[in-house]
Amino acid sequence: MSEASLYLAWGGAYLLGSVPFGLLVGRAFGSDPRRHGSGNIGATNVARAAGVAAGLLTLALDAGKGAAAVWAVGRGWDEPIAAAGAAVATVLGHVLPVFLRFRGGKGVATAAGAFLVLAPWAGLAAGAVFLAVVGISRYVSLGSLCAAGALPLAAGWLAPGRWRVEAAVLCALLVVLRHGDNLRRLAAGTENRLGNPPS
Repeated sequence: MSEASLYLAWGGAYLLGSVPFGLLVGRAFGSDPRRHGSGNIGATNVARAAGVAAGLLTLALDAGKGAAAVWAVGRGWDEPIAAAGAAVATVLGHVLPVFLRFRGGKGVATAAGAFLVLAPWAGLAAGAVFLAVVGISRYVSLGSLCAAGALPLAAGWLAPGRWRVEAAVLCALLVVLRHGDNLRRLAAGTENRLGNPPS
C-alpha cells in the first residue's frame, strides 16, 4: 500500500486513541472524572470517581484501543514501522485527544494494550514491573513510571528491532511527561496511595 495510505492509517490510530473512554464511562456511571481527584480520565481516577467497575471498564477500553490500532495497521502493512507507528499514534491520541482540546489521559493503559500486540513479551515484562511496584508501594503513578522506564529496555531485549524499540522509547516519554504532577507529589510525599481517598 502507498505511503499516503499509511499516514492515513496512523491518523486513524490517533483518532481512535483520542476517544475518551474514561469520560464516556464515567458519565455512563453518573460521574464526570474530570471533577474528581486528579481530574484525569484514566482508569484510576475513573475508579475513584465512579467506582471500581467503571475503572476496570475504562482500563479494558483504553487498552483495547491501543491493541486494536496496532493489530489493524499491522494486518494492513507488513513493514515493522507501520504497527510501531500505530502504537505511538494511539498513545499520542490518548494523551493529546483532539476531542477534548488535547487534554487527555496519561497513556499507560493504551500503551500497555498497544505493546501487548506489538511486542507481547516486552509488554508483559513492563506489566510485571508495574504490578510489582504497585504491590510494594501502593503508588499507581510510581508503578506506571517504572513500567514506562522498563518498556524500552524490555523491547530491546525481548523484541529487538529498530522500530519497536523507538516506539517504546516514544511511548515511554509520553507517559513520563504526563506524570509531571505525580512526580512532584511523590517527591513531596503527598501522592495518593492505592486504596486511600484522594487528599
